[in-house]
Amino acid sequence: MSQPNKTLADARIALACLDLTSLNDADQAADIDALCLRAVGADPARGAVPAVCVWPRFVAQARARLPAGIAVAAVANFPDGSSDIARALRDSAEIVQAGGQEVDVVIAYRDLDAAPALLASVRRACAGLRLKVILESGELQDPALITRACRIALDAGADFLKTSTGKTATSATPEAARLMLQAIASHPRGAQVGFKASGGIRTVTDAGVYIALVRELLGESALTAARFRIGASGLLNDIEAVLAGGSRPAATTAY
Repeated sequence: MSQPNKTLADARIALACLDLTSLNDADQAADIDALCLRAVGADPARGAVPAVCVWPRFVAQARARLPAGIAVAAVANFPDGSSDIARALRDSAEIVQAGGQEVDVVIAYRDLDAAPALLASVRRACAGLRLKVILESGELQDPALITRACRIALDAGADFLKTSTGKTATSATPEAARLMLQAIASHPRGAQVGFKASGGIRTVTDAGVYIALVRELLGESALTAARFRIGASGLLNDIEAVLAGGSRPAATTAY
């Protein structure tokens, strides 16, 4: 496949697997309205993203403004990943009660001994919802710790392993992604588990690195929203530019 054709193919996959995200501390209702409009797209030919990701307090608003085919995800225990189970459960309950379909919870990455109980509690609290566990792989750093966190999350019933909050110095990296994908592929539940790359992914070229890794380690069939997501805000700008075949504006900061 020529490079232009590969870039176009990657843009289509990235759009179909994009969790369009707004997790800024200063987010207001108007920001979420704008996010939802972007998620649907002004041009029906472009296609919609599969999900938006917001703070729990905006779940009801996003759900009311989006068509049923776009899921609403929200974060729990975010961004610090504390070991406070009660706090994680409050966040999860708020998401469930507001009509969210997906919970992105941060593992207790500073205290992995506390992580199994926290994740088990959140899994019970959001039964029936898609649970993405954020490992904050850039903070774990050590491959052995990343692999351990993967195993804890998978054993607790995670539906997705997610790299990062995007709020620390190191977000998604290909090295961490490979470890996470290997953990998924080798787990007894692996055929039902997905991978989400998030943090610092601003261009289709960036996304293409993770698309290639998923294809290599989980197979071509995993390159759908059911098993692959990219969490970003500015990436959609570059996706649209590639699909339009025009100039590619600088992306805004991804979460």
